[in-house]
Amino acid sequence: MAQPKVESIQWIEEPKQTLSMHPKKFALWLFIVSVVMIFAGMTSAYIVRQSEGNWLEFDMPQMLWYSSGIILLSSITMHWAYAAAKKDNLSSLKLAMSVTALLGVAFLIAQFEAWKELVNMSVYFVGNPAGSFMYVFTGLHGIHLISGVVFLLVVLINVFRYRVHAKSMDQIEMCATYWHFLDGLWIYLFLFLQLNH
Repeated sequence: MAQPKVESIQWIEEPKQTLSMHPKKFALWLFIVSVVMIFAGMTSAYIVRQSEGNWLEFDMPQMLWYSSGIILLSSITMHWAYAAAKKDNLSSLKLAMSVTALLGVAFLIAQFEAWKELVNMSVYFVGNPAGSFMYVFTGLHGIHLISGVVFLLVVLINVFRYRVHAKSMDQIEMCATYWHFLDGLWIYLFLFLQLNH
């Protein structure tokens, strides 16, 4: 009697789920990490140079307190914009993005006024390294904040074109991430300068 033929069974494994991220979000996070490294290196250089002596002592410009309040408020309005986008509340989204952009511009104006205060205290970019570091920290952060305001305006234009809504959140998520990062970076710099000037 012939033996029944047993067919071999092959198991096909399902491919493992890989961690994935939108390429633009990944690029944004790489950029954020590089900015963190730049400012970490600069704050380290500040501490090393300060310990060598010949360091000008001066009061922090009062305007930096106001600019810090402005940027914290802008984080709140940015979160408001993000929440409005998730709920498809386009009128609130337009308003919140506009207010955030205006607060960003107000922050830059306040930083410029802080530079005027430094000049009135005879603290200049050229001269003592204490003043140079102050201008470099605030100026470099200001350049990044200008890019943040441009990003806000691009997203705002896309809001008016109905390209940002609950089913298309990538742009506003990236914008919110970058804006909150810039806010956090400023608070770090402000506290660092307050504690180490």
